Amino acid sequence: MTLIKLLDDGWSFTQLTGHDRNEPGNKGTDRGEWLPVKVPTGVHEELLKVSRIPDPFIGLNEHLVQWIGEEDWAFRTKITITPEMHALPHIDLILDGLDTYATVEFDGTTILETNNMFVPYRADLKRSLGHSDCATEHSLHITFHSTFLKGRSLQRENADKTPVARRATGSSGGAGVLQGSSDQIPGPNGELALWNGDASRLHVRKAQYHYGWDWGPILMCVGPWKPVHLEAYKTRIVDMRTDIKLEGSEANITARAALSGSLDKALTAIFTLVDPSGKKHEVSSDVAANATEVEISINITDPKLWYPVGQGQQHLYNANLAIADSGSVLATSEKRIGLRTVRIVQKSLEGESEGGSFYFEVNGASIFAGGSNWIPADSFLTNISPDRYRAWLQLLVDGNQNMIRVWGGGIYEHDVFYDICDELGILVWQDFLFGCGQYPAYEEFLGRVSAEVEANVKRLRHHPSIVIWAGNNEDYALAESIPLELDYSVEYPKVDFRDTSFPARYIYEVLLPEMVAKHAPDMYYHRGSPYSGSGKKSDDRKHGDIHQWNVWHGSQEPWHNWDILAGRFISEFGMQGYPDLRTVDYWIGNDRAERYPQSRTMNSHNKADGFERRLELYLMENFKHAFDIESYVYYTQIMQAETLASAYRLWRREWRGPGKEYVGGALVWQLNDCWPVTSWAIADYFLRPKPAYFTMARELAPFTVGMTRKAVKKFASQDSVAYFTISSVLEIWGTNAQSSEKKVCLELHAFDVEAGTPVSFTAEGWNDGKKEVTLAPNASTELWKGPTPGIVDVHVEGMRSKPIVVQARLVDVDTKVVLARYSNWPEPFKYIHFPTPAEVNLKIVPTVTNSGELQSATLSISVDRPIKGLVLDVEGPWAKFSDQAIDMFPGDTQIVGVIGLDGRDVKARYLGDGTA
Repeated sequence: MTLIKLLDDGWSFTQLTGHDRNEPGNKGTDRGEWLPVKVPTGVHEELLKVSRIPDPFIGLNEHLVQWIGEEDWAFRTKITITPEMHALPHIDLILDGLDTYATVEFDGTTILETNNMFVPYRADLKRSLGHSDCATEHSLHITFHSTFLKGRSLQRENADKTPVARRATGSSGGAGVLQGSSDQIPGPNGELALWNGDASRLHVRKAQYHYGWDWGPILMCVGPWKPVHLEAYKTRIVDMRTDIKLEGSEANITARAALSGSLDKALTAIFTLVDPSGKKHEVSSDVAANATEVEISINITDPKLWYPVGQGQQHLYNANLAIADSGSVLATSEKRIGLRTVRIVQKSLEGESEGGSFYFEVNGASIFAGGSNWIPADSFLTNISPDRYRAWLQLLVDGNQNMIRVWGGGIYEHDVFYDICDELGILVWQDFLFGCGQYPAYEEFLGRVSAEVEANVKRLRHHPSIVIWAGNNEDYALAESIPLELDYSVEYPKVDFRDTSFPARYIYEVLLPEMVAKHAPDMYYHRGSPYSGSGKKSDDRKHGDIHQWNVWHGSQEPWHNWDILAGRFISEFGMQGYPDLRTVDYWIGNDRAERYPQSRTMNSHNKADGFERRLELYLMENFKHAFDIESYVYYTQIMQAETLASAYRLWRREWRGPGKEYVGGALVWQLNDCWPVTSWAIADYFLRPKPAYFTMARELAPFTVGMTRKAVKKFASQDSVAYFTISSVLEIWGTNAQSSEKKVCLELHAFDVEAGTPVSFTAEGWNDGKKEVTLAPNASTELWKGPTPGIVDVHVEGMRSKPIVVQARLVDVDTKVVLARYSNWPEPFKYIHFPTPAEVNLKIVPTVTNSGELQSATLSISVDRPIKGLVLDVEGPWAKFSDQAIDMFPGDTQIVGVIGLDGRDVKARYLGDGTA
């Protein structure tokens, strides 16, 4: 038998170093003062609970709590060992996660020294306890040493272990500001190159975002961030791995486990597999005396496969391994697994002379991956509950997304995160935790990395949702930008990368792939993100994955250029937008004088370098806008919504069918925030979706329709520049995510938004603006190309065309349900003379569907003239609308659901509503 005791109650903590702080509401503990706490927790969280520090999420308070990370702290408790535990031959103390450098003492004797936030630690207590027939009480004391100071010390100690690389002149790239010496890397104090944070973070195996990022604060958390417990046992299953082989209508599931403890007699292994219907499959085998490993298999017929969301069911099996002695169970290990095959397809593409595809295939079906990047959902990790994880991941699925990338500057997420991804059918791209840096590779550091990788690959490898492991985030891009020594044609061991200025290549190209192959041989390993995998630079658009930051960062391209900026798989791209106004008001606190876009507080809650210039660049290029905070929130949100929708619309078009998978997926930066902030997130810290969330959802729906209009200029002759014709050409396509073709009716309507009149449209094959078309399965389909309705050719540069809005709809030929709609507007929007609100005649008619604590309603919305970017809201507490950033067209009433209306009037904003 095994006895487990959770050690969560009865703890207290205190500050060990530093000076008493005199600022009101901003101090730690008094000398000798121990404050009671429950574990897991952290110092910041506990000081906030007792009002010893101000809330760092409000105002400029972040800067007032920086001292916490430079002090030492201690946590202590008393432990009772019961007689039943004493009776067993082994008693271990398990610390699932300590952040980060800590000394663990048991009854005054040091039993552990920890150095990695991501590693669980286990200490044998039995030798210290001796034998007892009675309950005994013991002390447990954990001293947390300043990780920041330890990192600075490691930086100095290892300053001479990385060869110097001369810095190239020019931009440091699109991800942030290059830190360190102005002349060479390492810098004079041993600083290695990085984007974001303090260079000492590169030496420390701690969540890198704690050092600050271009969307997050500097909050150096400390404490026991994961559970602590005791385990008493005779025999223990150290680890269990399930290997799955699928062949036709049969599946073989093999459990492989390592054993420890008292193994001096023959035992029995019992492997049980429970399928999704509850049917049990069970086999058993003998385990020889002193055996430390066991292997046992089950064969089943007609296995129920696990599919990504939108492709099939998420069938899950429970796999349980028990070790028994004469029928008495000594130890068990259980995993919830999914049966599926995954392949990353990299093959030549039709019409392409170089490069190849990069997309995911699950159970033989090709998948267009549309999703988001994930950062930790809080600066204080112990504040993230299972319910909050589920809310975030359900939000992703409700937005028609099927993939999430766990970014390399955060954490290997809690088990519950991946459990929920398994349940919901979310594909997980998992980074190893290296981000935007020139990481070292000295032996002590490699030892910490090895322990971390082994622990987390073993912990996570059974999850069917995890389909790829990537070695790092942007470390190759940083190496290229400096440049460090990086010759993609050279492989290890021809060159020992540890002797170059880019020593971390040894981690990404030797250590990590070897450990993944050893501990999770069925998982695909990718050296980094972005990474071409073909000897090309990391920004090569024909190979591997790219981070496309030439919108916002880099060359700051117009978002209309997404089509020419496409890569085979775009694992990062984005645009900033303000969060909900309520979130802005939260971080302002009581200082209403700071409630304007350019205030010091607003700037402190946007960590992106040069964000003022970038926001205003894209706003001024595209919109006539106002500067009051309500308008600034609205216009940045609409800008973000248009940018991201355009990307998915244009890139999904390039998923053209077998052999033509020119774009295999796109993951927006980012889904979430770790604190209240203006960032690239599509939903803010409080889980309030921005308008971009909804425009993305429409472009990732099972059926979509897209359009572009292009100006085509033809000169009268090759010798003339004065005589030419500019024509407007409209292109229409549709997408279908289903595995079978779909017959739909394509409807096309046009409207002169200034004249207030519809525009007739006739073309061959169309009947009254309608045309029956067939959408190819799991692909985009080109539907029509021709002159833009209502636009006449012009012959003078800069001549103003009519402001024609064109709406396309896909209508189910059987049910007459509108499957997709999209309105194409003349851009930039700032040139349009919008109709007055009276001419628009926007009508929003609510119908209450039920009453309760959160009143639900449906809104029937109609207009007499087209409007762009309709955003709905209410006064007071937030209400949940089912759609936002809506384009409305005359004669096309749309229905929007709302929860929490509570009898309030609906407010509306749209482009040209008279407020700018």
